[in-house]
Amino acid sequence: MLTRWALCALLVASALVGCTADTGDPVRLTVLADRELGDLGPLLADLRRDTGVDLVLDLRDSRDVGTGPAPGASGHDLAWVGSEALFRLRAGRGGPVPLSTSTMVSPVVVGLRPAAARRLRAVSARPSWADVADRVAAGELRLAVPDPHRSDVGLTALLGLATAAAGTGQALRAEDVTCDRLAGLRSGQEPTGPDPAAEFAARADRLDGVVDHESALLTLNASGSLDEPLELVYPRDGVVLSDFPLLLLDPGERAAYDRVVAWLLDPAHQQRIMATTARRPVDPAVPREQRLSTDVGTGMFLPESADVLDRLLAAWDEPTTAHVVFVLDFSLSMAGERAAGLRSVFGALSGTGTGGFARFHPGETLTVVRFAGQPLDERTVTVRGQPDLDRLAAAVAPDDFGRNTAIWSAVRQAYARNPTSVVLVTDGENNAGISADDLLAGLPRPAPPLFAVRIGAADPVELRRVAEATGGALVDATGGSLVDAVRGVRGC
Repeated sequence: MLTRWALCALLVASALVGCTADTGDPVRLTVLADRELGDLGPLLADLRRDTGVDLVLDLRDSRDVGTGPAPGASGHDLAWVGSEALFRLRAGRGGPVPLSTSTMVSPVVVGLRPAAARRLRAVSARPSWADVADRVAAGELRLAVPDPHRSDVGLTALLGLATAAAGTGQALRAEDVTCDRLAGLRSGQEPTGPDPAAEFAARADRLDGVVDHESALLTLNASGSLDEPLELVYPRDGVVLSDFPLLLLDPGERAAYDRVVAWLLDPAHQQRIMATTARRPVDPAVPREQRLSTDVGTGMFLPESADVLDRLLAAWDEPTTAHVVFVLDFSLSMAGERAAGLRSVFGALSGTGTGGFARFHPGETLTVVRFAGQPLDERTVTVRGQPDLDRLAAAVAPDDFGRNTAIWSAVRQAYARNPTSVVLVTDGENNAGISADDLLAGLPRPAPPLFAVRIGAADPVELRRVAEATGGALVDATGGSLVDAVRGVRGC
C-alpha cells in the first residue's frame, strides 16, 4: 500500500520539478481540513514564503471533511482529509472524484499502558484486532475510542474490530455485521471527542489504553503528561494507513495546487513534516526516524461499498442493554454427550473457551430456564465480572434430567421475563404442557425473536414455524457444532 502511494507521490513530484523555486503569483486558498492537521501550522508559513500560496485551514471533524466533498460543492478550494481509501469509498456513491495526492502516512494503532500490554501479549506475542476485541468484550481492557460517526480514527478502529469479528479473512460485507458481535466492544470502550489521545491523558486513571493514529500516540508519549509511556500495538491482522491526501476541489486553482503538492513532497519538507508531526513520509526512500521504524504489517481489507459503513454504524448504535433468555432441554434424552455440549457452550461464551466476539459481555443480562416435562429451574444474572459468569455456568451444571418435554410451556415462561431475544435448544418433540399454537396466541405483537437450535429428533417443522413467526430462525445443529450454532443466533 505504501508503494502505491509512494509511486503516486514520486510521479507528481517528478512532473513538478522546479516548482518550489518559482513562487509564482501570491494566492490564498481555503482548505476544508481534518482538525488533526492543525499541527501543520508552523510549516504552512514556510510553504507560503516558498510558493506564494497561503493555505487557510478550516478545521473540522474528519466526518465533516471526508464525506465526499465534490468539486465546487463545499465553497472551499481544497480539502485535506485523513484517508484516501475511506474518502474514495464514500465518494463511490456517485459524483466526480477530485484530484488527490497523498502527503504523509500514519497507521491507526492501539496504545496501551505497559501492564495492559503485558496482559494482552500473554494471549498473543503479536496481538490482532481479534485479541484486542476479545479482551475488551471480557471487561479486561477499557479503551478510549473516538466516536466512529465523527472520527475516521473511530471508524477505522470499528472496521478493524468488525472485520476480525466476521472471521472471513476478507473485506467486511453487510451480511457480516451483526450487533451481537459489537455489543461487547461497546461495553468496554469509552467514547471520546475528536482528540482521543488528549482525552486519554485527562482520564488515564480509569482507562487501559486508547485507539488513535501512531503519530498522535508518539506525540502523547513525548509530551511527558503520562506517568509511563504507552506501548503501541500494531494489529497483525491489518491496519488502515491514513495517507492525508490533499484534494483539489476548485479546478481553477490547479496551478497553485501543483505548487503546494510539489513543496509538500520535497524530501526535505517530508522530513520536516515527520519531525514536526510524527507522521511517516509518503515516499519510502526518505529515511525514517527511529521512533517510526516499526513495521506496520499488512493493510486491512476495506469494504467495497459505503453501504457496509452504514450498516456498521447502525449496528454500533443499537442498544447495548440485552436480556437473552436461554431455554434448555433437560429431558432424559439430553443426558450425557448432549448435556456436555450445552455446558461447553456456556463455557465458551463465558470466556473459558472459544466464544470470541459473541461472548457474554459486561452489562448483559442472561436468564437460563431448564425444562423437561415442566420448567425445572430458572436463574438470572447480570454480567459484571467472573463471579456472575460462574453463577451462569452453575445453572447448567445439574444432572436432574426429567421425563417428557414441555417445550412451549418453558418458552412461554421465557417470554414472561421481557427478553430482547430467546434461544431454545432442544432434541425432542413437545409432548407436555401447552401447544405451539397456544404459545403463539399469547405472545405480544411484535414478539422478541426466538432462535430455535435443533439437535437430535426435534421437530424441525414446528420449531421453524414458531421461530419465523417471531422474526427468529431455526438452526439445525444435528451433526454440527452446538457452540457455533448458539454463538451465531443468540441475538443482541
